[in-house]
Amino acid sequence: MLGLMMNEPLRIAGLLEYAAKWHADTEIVSRMPEGGLHRYTYASLGQRSRQLANALTELGVRRGDRVATLAWNTHRHLELYYGISGMGAVCHTINPRLFFEQLVYIINHAEDRLLFFDLTFLPLVEKLAPLCPTVESWVLLTDRAHLPDSSFPVALRCYEDLVTAQAADYQWPVFDENTASSLCYTSGTTDQPKGVLYSHRSTLLHSYAASLPDCFNCSARDVVLPVVPMFHVNAWGIPYMAPLNGCKLVLPGPGLDAASLYELYETEGVTFTAGVPTIWFGLLTFMREKKLQFTTLRRMIVGGASCPPALLKAFDEELGVEIRHAWGMSETSPLGTVCTLKTKHLQLSEDEQFAVQTKQGRAIFGIDMKIVDDEDQELPHDGIAFGDLLVRGPFVVAEYFRSNHPGELTRSGWFRTGDVATIDPDGFMQITDRSKDVIKSGGEWISSIELENLAIAHPQVAEAAVIGMPHPKWSERPLLVVVRKPEATVSKEELLAFYDGKVATWWKPDAVEFVDQLPHTATGKLLKTQLRKDFAGYSF
Repeated sequence: MLGLMMNEPLRIAGLLEYAAKWHADTEIVSRMPEGGLHRYTYASLGQRSRQLANALTELGVRRGDRVATLAWNTHRHLELYYGISGMGAVCHTINPRLFFEQLVYIINHAEDRLLFFDLTFLPLVEKLAPLCPTVESWVLLTDRAHLPDSSFPVALRCYEDLVTAQAADYQWPVFDENTASSLCYTSGTTDQPKGVLYSHRSTLLHSYAASLPDCFNCSARDVVLPVVPMFHVNAWGIPYMAPLNGCKLVLPGPGLDAASLYELYETEGVTFTAGVPTIWFGLLTFMREKKLQFTTLRRMIVGGASCPPALLKAFDEELGVEIRHAWGMSETSPLGTVCTLKTKHLQLSEDEQFAVQTKQGRAIFGIDMKIVDDEDQELPHDGIAFGDLLVRGPFVVAEYFRSNHPGELTRSGWFRTGDVATIDPDGFMQITDRSKDVIKSGGEWISSIELENLAIAHPQVAEAAVIGMPHPKWSERPLLVVVRKPEATVSKEELLAFYDGKVATWWKPDAVEFVDQLPHTATGKLLKTQLRKDFAGYSF
């Protein structure tokens, strides 16, 4: 027996229709690549997205076609999110921080038909264009007044000319909610980037989950600023979550330096923000130097990499901002867990509560997870057992776009994340390593992430990484690689002594090496594959 409810499919355009109707006068503020701030409302977003859909139709875009973007967080990029997906095409957001060869591969693999890009990326696109034959039109996200002189190999189209030439009478089509909506490629640290193809259904379910009180906890009373870029995993779903809840949206454009962000936080009354640890370290340093405080900002989400406990504590105690730890990946849309305390934890001491808050958190609705051993046997949720983290759910990838091995990714019904984790009795998950980075010493596991977090807590350490290096007796032992803060003089001996009493003696690194900088992926994560190459042949 089936239920007797209306069969209204979940569609991204539905989010826009809702916001444009019921939050019509709520602001969207953008800092533009051309300079200055742009302001309009959800009603205007709805109108211009329909105009854009008419323009795309006139350019020959059809359902299922891939339309690419190389753009910052602005209202124009937001219009592309809704105009492309709303008409049934696929919004392919491209991360400009990837290597050039990877960008060429991604555009050609996706067979993008159009590519929209910001002024900032014109020099990059001039190099890409001759190598990307599937792209029929290159559209610069600006107005006619800011069109530059360019040696572009083909004619450039002007975004504002395209949009303003169209009527706003477009009717969003109704189609199956499993229709593809958007495409993001992984950063490809060990292989070519792989495409994760989201659906309208998965995106709407993820948006509902992100909105829950124990997750982002946003409402029409919030002002949201996503620092995480819209070219990286859909800005963690915020461009969809904000209209769903009627939040005022503040889009920072290319201005991601601490001073620019702080100005927006204060002038626009931002209450909630999200980004990676490196951004928050820079902001913390800036505010300490300038002796500043926030007047409206109260909540942050940190993800993309493990957040050092010292950073959590500093924002809470010095700036009065609650940081919620989150974990996820492109393959989970991306949210998987968020660290929000339960009622029972409020009875604990501050130190005990803080120990819980340093974990990546509990699974959000729509995510099931487990940890398994090398034989794929499930391990207990005791907070002690380490195992490979597996997930499943309605917004978890089933296979990669145009995969050569369809069905292989989730053959067991679960997706292998590549992370090693523990899960405690209350369901709080803590990442201890990547499976390829875990250090096995004498048959026992050592968490490189925990050793890195402790090193970063040292006042003279700017950044740290720990890698396992071959050892004749123990198979592997940890090597600590450190970037000192400017003018710092901390010695190897002092750093090793800093671990005393904080970890088991046999966990302590065997050696310390100082470097000027650490290698990172395009998304800011430590690139340990390169670090191991740099220290190949190292002898303790």
